[in-house]
Amino acid sequence: MQAFTLPDFYMPYPARLNPHLESTRAHSMAWARETGMLDAPKPGGGVVWDEHALAKMDYALMCAYTHPDCDGPTLDLVTDWYVWVFFFDDHFLEHFKYSRDLAGAREYLERLGRFMTREGETPPEPSNPAEAGLADLWARTVPAMSANWRERFITSTHNLMVESMWELDNINRGRIANPIEYIQMRRRVGGAPWSANLVEYAAAAEIPGRFARSRQIEVLTDTFADAVHLRNDLFSYQREVREEGENSNAVLVFEKFFDIGTQDAAELVNDLLTSRVQQFENTASIEMPALLLASQALVDEQTRIAGYVKGLQDWQAGGHEWHARSSRYMNEGAVTGTPTVLGGPNGLGTAGITPGRLGLEVRARQHSFTPFRPVGHLPLPEFAMPYPIRTSPHLPAAREYLVGWGRDMGFYDSVPGVETGGVWDEHRLRINDLAHCAAMIHADSDLEQLKVSSAWLAWGTYADDYYPVVYGASRNLAGAKASLDRLRLFMPLDTGSVPEPGNPVERGLADLWQRSTTALPMPARRQFRHGLESMFDSWLWELVNQAENRVPDPVDYVEMRRRTFGSDLTIALARIPHGDVIPDEIYRTRVVRELETAAMDYACFTNDLFSYQKEIEFEGELHNIVLVIEQFLGVDRWQARDITAALMTARREQFDHVLANDLPALFDEFEMAGETRQVLLRYAGGLKDWMSGILEWHRKCARYTEAELRRGRNPSALLPTGLGTSAAWRPVLRV
Repeated sequence: MQAFTLPDFYMPYPARLNPHLESTRAHSMAWARETGMLDAPKPGGGVVWDEHALAKMDYALMCAYTHPDCDGPTLDLVTDWYVWVFFFDDHFLEHFKYSRDLAGAREYLERLGRFMTREGETPPEPSNPAEAGLADLWARTVPAMSANWRERFITSTHNLMVESMWELDNINRGRIANPIEYIQMRRRVGGAPWSANLVEYAAAAEIPGRFARSRQIEVLTDTFADAVHLRNDLFSYQREVREEGENSNAVLVFEKFFDIGTQDAAELVNDLLTSRVQQFENTASIEMPALLLASQALVDEQTRIAGYVKGLQDWQAGGHEWHARSSRYMNEGAVTGTPTVLGGPNGLGTAGITPGRLGLEVRARQHSFTPFRPVGHLPLPEFAMPYPIRTSPHLPAAREYLVGWGRDMGFYDSVPGVETGGVWDEHRLRINDLAHCAAMIHADSDLEQLKVSSAWLAWGTYADDYYPVVYGASRNLAGAKASLDRLRLFMPLDTGSVPEPGNPVERGLADLWQRSTTALPMPARRQFRHGLESMFDSWLWELVNQAENRVPDPVDYVEMRRRTFGSDLTIALARIPHGDVIPDEIYRTRVVRELETAAMDYACFTNDLFSYQKEIEFEGELHNIVLVIEQFLGVDRWQARDITAALMTARREQFDHVLANDLPALFDEFEMAGETRQVLLRYAGGLKDWMSGILEWHRKCARYTEAELRRGRNPSALLPTGLGTSAAWRPVLRV
């Protein structure tokens, strides 16, 4: 029996079939035989694959569905890539996952990576079918693509190979990831970003280099990846969890975290899958055209990006259809038609055009938010915080300094869009007590350093409130974007001259940029600027959602909340003192990134819990994790509060797990010297200070009390309510 009944899938694109299917089937079988994949031995006897097994899995059918428009030779090559990646997965399973051979797995993966050569490099002689296949495919593929694409493809291929170690380690420990960790890691190990790279090749739609790192392209790729992986987890649960003992599956993750049955977990995974597909559509139809227009994209650039979007849509529809037919998966009752060459719509791939499978429930929850609804005070649970609270002795001096600095920058002055008074006044700055927050986050800093870090916190908080007040009520998205684009002029990489500041946000940034970056080497300066720019983009993202009255998709919210909270800026500041000791290669590893994002989420969710009444009732905000969970799961605020607290605990426990287990392994893997190890441990200690300091600041700060919230209302305003008024009277802060 199947472990659960497959849910109704939202699939808005029809599946189509490439006419070169039969010739590619013959080609892929011959290629697998030539590379030795059909007689590769298993450690306990037998072979990993034989012809019958490969024919049943039918990867040529998968590629014919996922790449319906490419020519025959291109379909042959793409199918060979998928034959290789699935063989690699099964070969790795037989040789290392079943035996839990960590040392052998590392050696196997390190050698396999040497076959992804750059210009001028020569690969070693292949010693097994996985190496032989990769060597052949690399030589046939990369000459047709740019160096930029090659680097991105190396990264995605490396991730899906090497991050298999994360799965293997979790199996060894009997550890099941928390939902946020799982989504992040599934992208690295699951292979869909790798598939997106191959879409660029197959569709002749390589992403132009200047757009490849844009948020919009990242979201298109990430939502595509998440949808592919969540769909695969639903179809493969029976094989992976019940038969192979895997614990890297979203259905299992949701079962354990939410303490629910398998069927309920499957339905919840499907809701998230639907939400991710709808996020893809929103990005493709709204955000991407706006980016192309603002960037004055050339016709060729627009054509390639459009081809990339269509290629990802084809892959979603075709991948779904193949999962419903392949012997590899649990798919009883899933097929409703027969494959049609370039025909349609028919069969399972057309499910999205029937009334029951339009994804309307998820979409309706996302757009049904009522601003300013009275929610009252949200009592909070006790938070277990094992990290000590440390406070700088320079706090009193920093507090007084910050009051004067705010006055000098014009924080208390009137600004356009605020009818009476300024965005802030001195009282608001004092009760926010951001110097106290800085003194706990940077407990070891001297007075001058503490002044600067306190000012950064005050500036970021003021600016985060300034944009909704000045541009939110009028839905002036064009004005907000122009203002945010202008901020980049106040961050010259050469620390040279800047325009005359025209408002407190520009004035504060001009002052802090010069004070913070003059002594930095250029790589650190670029990273620091990138952290600020990601925050600017996130503020515009909030305003767009507000204009659409759209509660964000849960995954998009978590990832963007890190930016709106200024987490990238905080991380950039924390890395500055030891940028010459820890190379960027280390910071890019899974281990360090998981430490950072776990700390980020703990801090962001802390703020969302404490600020729930302020944001929902007093500001009409829709960017709060408690609200996002309410809307997505259809639960009340009390249940959403408890789920948020559970996520905080899970992320902190993950931080401790990574620190205790993965970081020592990273030291050994990179053969780090004692000094480097100590610097990285101090960096992790700084993240602990961040989490404990943020929690303590919220506990002690007066700004979240109901009395202070009611004081913040402007009694002379008409206080309008309803859609379109959410920023009409927002004198209080959002952070």
